[in-house]
Amino acid sequence: MNMALAVAPAPLRGAMLKNEPMNRHTSWRVGGAAEFAYIPADMADLANFLQSLPAAEPVYFVGLGSNLLVRDGGVHGTVILLHGALNQISPWHEKNGSNPQVAGIYAEVGVASPKVARFAALNNLQGAEFLAGIPGTVGGALAMNAGCYGAETWGAVAEVLTVDRNGELHRRLPQEYSLGYRHAALKGGAEEWFVAAWLRFAKGDGTASRVKIKELLEKRVASQPLNLPNAGSVFRNPPGDFAARLIEASGLKGTRVGGAEVSQKHANFIVNTGNATAGDIESLITKVQDTVMEKHGVALVREVRIIGEAA
Repeated sequence: MNMALAVAPAPLRGAMLKNEPMNRHTSWRVGGAAEFAYIPADMADLANFLQSLPAAEPVYFVGLGSNLLVRDGGVHGTVILLHGALNQISPWHEKNGSNPQVAGIYAEVGVASPKVARFAALNNLQGAEFLAGIPGTVGGALAMNAGCYGAETWGAVAEVLTVDRNGELHRRLPQEYSLGYRHAALKGGAEEWFVAAWLRFAKGDGTASRVKIKELLEKRVASQPLNLPNAGSVFRNPPGDFAARLIEASGLKGTRVGGAEVSQKHANFIVNTGNATAGDIESLITKVQDTVMEKHGVALVREVRIIGEAA
């Protein structure tokens, strides 16, 4: 089902920033400046902004920047900053006979994934607890089918709302996407970006959900280097194995390039020890890939997205 919703042009109400340092908008705290960065006032303003752009303008959507490396030379084109902009979240009701029943949660893509987990528990819904362990936004979770602790984002998706370059909104169903491990792509290849999702969760015990969330967060704190800037898991787990195991078995824990280091706590994390550049991090990513291939014959695939120009 694709139902296009046209948005009439209107004066822009968001904030346009020029030469905006991207180290303010990425969890690694590195990266050059974006030529332009736009913070939309709301979804309608975002649609109008996209409509106003030249057709050839490069566009990048960024939430918390927790799965993103921006190169030191910065980004040519326009970055759209969504966290704190598209941040509406509410219970989603479905008719059950004549009585509307809470079926799940409607969330815009700037909402942090852990907030969805907490909001679901508050509304006595279960199945969203895993989202507490994903350090990004709903938009990032949709784009990469983020998952942890045995669950994935698209397992909860009932429907998504997207926007295209013309500013048209589209309601789409999961079957319109090619879905897989850390992968979600619209079939047919049209250029659209997620702006909201309807997430279906079962009725449950909110107190039990909050206990589970607390346990998952404690596990995350115990196993991940959250005291230093990082971007979560750098590599996908290869079939039947774990990237962290292969990296550790290759003797790479603690390996450094400049201020970037393979974490001593979790080998699939690269941390900024304080003075890393994006170039340091990218060089270390390549070094890890090359070493694991040499020692184990496994090609590690990045989870982390890299954009921009080298310095």
